[in-house]
Amino acid sequence: MINFVSRLLARSEPTFSAALPGDAATISALHKASFQRGWEENEIYQLLVDSAVVAHRANIGNAIVGFILSRMAAGEAEILSIAVAPARRGRGLAGPLLDLHLRRLAGLGARAVFLEVDERNAPAGALYRRAGFRQVSRRQGYYTHGASALVLRRDLG
Repeated sequence: MINFVSRLLARSEPTFSAALPGDAATISALHKASFQRGWEENEIYQLLVDSAVVAHRANIGNAIVGFILSRMAAGEAEILSIAVAPARRGRGLAGPLLDLHLRRLAGLGARAVFLEVDERNAPAGALYRRAGFRQVSRRQGYYTHGASALVLRRDLG
């Protein structure tokens, strides 16, 4: 009985690892559940096979419940997308996923990381502030729903 309970509890703990091309369908579905214009499976697949893209996933058991994708160029990286499954939001998954990802980018030589976030997305804004990002620009009316994008930067290393 104790072994069963231990296995059950262990499955609820998230694990974090590199995302693979075989994860494209699941990541696409998660992206579509998280954003107004979700990316298609082929778009995700093309990113995952791109040598300039760094991708990580969060799993609970065998289920992918979060991901992050960045593209590196000339010593900098841009976070392209990050999402956590709607049912798993607010449970502390995004912070460790972002932290792992930033450490990997630094290890690959990125000196700075940029991203754009909807000014109305308070949970994402708080996540990025906690992770040390700061606003460097604003793109007025960037999103189709009229919100501006905040351009954030974090120096690494």
